[in-house]
Amino acid sequence: MCLAIPARVLALEPGAMAIVGVEGLRKRISVALLDEVAVGDYVLVHVGYALHRLSEEEAARTLALMAEAGLVDEELAAMQEGGS
Repeated sequence: MCLAIPARVLALEPGAMAIVGVEGLRKRISVALLDEVAVGDYVLVHVGYALHRLSEEEAARTLALMAEAGLVDEELAAMQEGGS
């Protein structure tokens, strides 16, 4: 399905790149579309790009709703394969 999924920024890298984590999965993504991003921020990730910053509460709520709908595992699998 490939929805955007909330992830926490774990590290910033040169070239507007970052390492994010969600549910134990780590992924290198672009943060070029955001004006500001810092380690510890939560971002909405889609197809390898951070699209939006969100609060920790928003991230938790979104992940909970996605889990309730049975979408978290599907999106994590897509992230591992290079999507989301």
